[in-house]
Amino acid sequence: MNNKLFMDIHVLQTVPPSCINRDDTGSPKSALYGGVKRARVSSQSWKKAMREMFKDTVPQENRALRTKNLIAMVARELEILGYGDEESRTQAAHEVLEMAGVKIKVDKKTSKPVREALFFLSFAQAKALAEFYVSNELASTDKPDAATKKEAQRLITDTPGVDLALFGRMVAEKPELNYDASAQVAHAISTHAVATEFDYFTAVDDFSDQDHAGAGHIGTAEFNSSTLYRYATVALHDLYKSLGEDTAKTAKEFVRAFVCSMPTGKINSFANHTLPNAVIISMRADQPLNLVGAFEKPVRASDEGFVIGSVKKLMKHSEEVKNDFAGDDRSTFAVGAILKGYKETVSLESALEAVETEVASFFKE
Repeated sequence: MNNKLFMDIHVLQTVPPSCINRDDTGSPKSALYGGVKRARVSSQSWKKAMREMFKDTVPQENRALRTKNLIAMVARELEILGYGDEESRTQAAHEVLEMAGVKIKVDKKTSKPVREALFFLSFAQAKALAEFYVSNELASTDKPDAATKKEAQRLITDTPGVDLALFGRMVAEKPELNYDASAQVAHAISTHAVATEFDYFTAVDDFSDQDHAGAGHIGTAEFNSSTLYRYATVALHDLYKSLGEDTAKTAKEFVRAFVCSMPTGKINSFANHTLPNAVIISMRADQPLNLVGAFEKPVRASDEGFVIGSVKKLMKHSEEVKNDFAGDDRSTFAVGAILKGYKETVSLESALEAVETEVASFFKE
């Protein structure tokens, strides 16, 4: 199909005092934008939260894992097939992964085969490699020929699963195993300036001597609060090349996961379980359109907080960009009472159903 279809998701979400995503010093991540300090949540952090939600919404056979334990993944599939004992399954998994071009080393201390770097592998790919090894009786082959290696490499790039098709895979030592991502997730930033605050806390020793009145522990924790602008986009025409008929359902579950997930950094301390104030899902035929420029001039605090001001700026900037440069969306679905007066709004479930229907119909045209 030559036609293109991009799905943009724009989210405004308030987050209370929290430390969702911290740096190596324990400080909440931040970024300078528009000359002021903003709260920031990295794209990697939110993509991990989305993938965790996929565990509840996407069958395991359609998912992938980012892991160093590739041998264990393939060995488990070999066990399901009834192949050999634990030692022979480990050896077989090692051999077939290397046939496919995945670099495995033998640990000098344990003498066990290990993968040094994380690798994104779908459950379907692990199963295919195991079946390939058993069905071709490769254990009796002294050295696999070029055709065998080529077929093993094909198996590790086919059937990518939802996670791998969306987020891609980079293998520095073997570019042939790279998989282009069809989705992009921006770093979330606050629509306004923020200042990091410090929580001084003490902890009492519940089993201390009665005459000990001091604290058992003293410390500080850094946090901030913000109204975040979050953005993600999916090149659905590229996703279709990987997933075919599953593209529409995957688009639906991607939106659900992006809207409803929350990174878990210090969540036990702050319980920052919020959902968005506003969600706009746009289908575009030309190119993705990130609307973060609405907040280059930071929103100023008022007695209405930051959300209403953020919505006004987002809507104004969206119209200006589309009038001057980009043209209208193919279709738009809006969720959130705060958007009434700007967009016709529906419930999240209705928007998800509309996304699935729209994407399915596009690829039938």
